[in-house]
Amino acid sequence: MARAPNEHHYPCESCGADLRFAPGETRLVCSHCGHVQDIPRATGRGTARLVELDLAAALRADLPDLEVEEHRTLTCPNCGSSIAMDGAIHASECPFCATPVVADTGTRRLIKPQGVVPFVLAETEARAALGRWMRGLWFAPSGLTEYARRGRKMTGVYAPYWTFDAATQSQYQGQRGDYYYVTESVMVQVKGHSERRQQQVRKVRWHRVGGRVARAFDDVLIYAARSLPTRFVDALRPWDLAQLRDYRPDYLAGFEAEGYTVELRESHYLARAEMAHVIATDVRRDIGGDEQRVERIDTEYSDETFKHVLLPIWTAAYKYRGRSFRFVVNGQTGAVQGERPWSAWKIGFALVLAAIVIGVAIYFGQQQQM
Repeated sequence: MARAPNEHHYPCESCGADLRFAPGETRLVCSHCGHVQDIPRATGRGTARLVELDLAAALRADLPDLEVEEHRTLTCPNCGSSIAMDGAIHASECPFCATPVVADTGTRRLIKPQGVVPFVLAETEARAALGRWMRGLWFAPSGLTEYARRGRKMTGVYAPYWTFDAATQSQYQGQRGDYYYVTESVMVQVKGHSERRQQQVRKVRWHRVGGRVARAFDDVLIYAARSLPTRFVDALRPWDLAQLRDYRPDYLAGFEAEGYTVELRESHYLARAEMAHVIATDVRRDIGGDEQRVERIDTEYSDETFKHVLLPIWTAAYKYRGRSFRFVVNGQTGAVQGERPWSAWKIGFALVLAAIVIGVAIYFGQQQQM
């Protein structure tokens, strides 16, 4: 069967088995015989290939053919993840929720990644980070923690993100509030009786203001898939995008790559919402005073560009006593997030113990009063 143009395999020079990228290094390692090969031209940020793409052209679907490619994917019917497939594989298991999935018919035309943050943590380090996180959970089932420690392998997945750049100029209208104090006579309760006393009361003096603020945004990061809940994605932050490398399929050897399912236009809308939040903070700072009322902000955007980048995530999906639990580990920093398991037995024991402690305290308190 002929391979699709976007498929990449790296045979070992020693034994012919497939090579795998070694996290934290710039080498490919053969898991069969241990042979090591360097990644050719493993370059850093700022080289010719890692460039920003014109956003307006992409939104018009007018990017050069060089920046797009065809992909065959597996789509999970449970969490919606889209995993790029190589070779003759037609069925697999979703790395995010352990649901069996089968290949879509046909291919998708997607914007190529411009950059990748390679895995820094190996699977053993990611598993150790997950174990520490689980041990820190109150009332977690002991069996699940032990199962995760010695259980199935974790899966390394490159997750899709968009980054957005823009220059902004914002004109605003609002009000500035400055505090001042006046002395007023007020009634207060003193030992059950009302008394009139003099008291300093804070007031706010408002006056209208207007002005302009400017900010340049660089690499506003938007998750480009729907497979992970927002709280999972937020918990994996921050990412060190200074470690972005020119995209090379070598870095993906031995790992899976998730295709983006949140399109560029929607992600651009989300990025502008994040920018607007920052701009509103800038406006409040520019207004000054003790309080601010922002009535209107009009923002002009220019020099808008974007990149499609891949960031490393270790995933684990465990089924425990009929329930599924998902966990993710940032493959760069080791930050962990997951679905919080609870042990009904531990909670019940803690409640009984608390009731005993309260009962003993009440008993001794009554004894001391006799």
